[in-house]
Amino acid sequence: METQLLKGREVVSQINVELRTKISLLKKKGVVPGLAAILIGSDPASKVYINSKENAFKKLNCYTQTFLFNEDADDDEIISLIKKLNKNDKFHGILIQLPLPGKMAVKKILHTVEPSKDVDGFHPYNLGLLLDGDPNFIPCTPNGIIEILKFYKIDTLGKHAVIVGRSNIVGKPMFALLSQNFKMGNSTVTICHTKTKNLKEITLKADILIAAVGVPNLINGSMVKKGVDIIDVGINRVSDNSIKKYKLVGDVFTEDVIGIANSVTPVPGGVGPLTICMLIHNTVKAALNFSSTRGSTG
Repeated sequence: METQLLKGREVVSQINVELRTKISLLKKKGVVPGLAAILIGSDPASKVYINSKENAFKKLNCYTQTFLFNEDADDDEIISLIKKLNKNDKFHGILIQLPLPGKMAVKKILHTVEPSKDVDGFHPYNLGLLLDGDPNFIPCTPNGIIEILKFYKIDTLGKHAVIVGRSNIVGKPMFALLSQNFKMGNSTVTICHTKTKNLKEITLKADILIAAVGVPNLINGSMVKKGVDIIDVGINRVSDNSIKKYKLVGDVFTEDVIGIANSVTPVPGGVGPLTICMLIHNTVKAALNFSSTRGSTG
């Protein structure tokens, strides 16, 4: 079997066409979609993501500003900034870059973000709307996965989707999206995690397999059935003998599933580009909501 590589940049190119139209309409109203990003500490992966995000926003003529804090910043300092950003019309979206330093109250900080500016979709209000079947802001990575499935015409209706990973960032929102009566939904969904017994028995039943647990090469060829469509969300650094001294691998041992799977997202170059694209999508959506509200009250 020939395995198709589901490349994210092709999907991004299509979405950007629609985004540029919306951004242009906002510009005519004097509104530039703006994102405030808060980065605490010096996590290398977070820095790479923030830099990529800034470049992507600039290419689409959107505004973004990053607020940097040392690891010794306290909760009150961050919460105080978020409250100011909530009231600042220059910023339509607020991103709290995760992970936060271990000493910080993650939920308290995330929940301080005004739901109308919660472009990551992590606030309980937005998660509740998603579970209720009427989403506002959908978390970026799960939303990007849906766009990949849609672009490559991978049908979800009646399929058995197995998600390996139960985080609020990917696993749980992905369950909510695929299990509901949405156009790209109506799947029977099983969630697994690192404590799941007999993981292989479950993954072998998957028509669609989504790996998002952060364990390098966890899923190999013996754990998937022929014809499965695989979405690999993992981005893990493993040591090698290259100049960088490391390489990026996913949660799926890609070489091992080639010839078995119908399709698989590469790492890097699969889901990653969609995460930033959907962050811009949500920020533009927040700006449109703001513009609409401002117009109705002014």
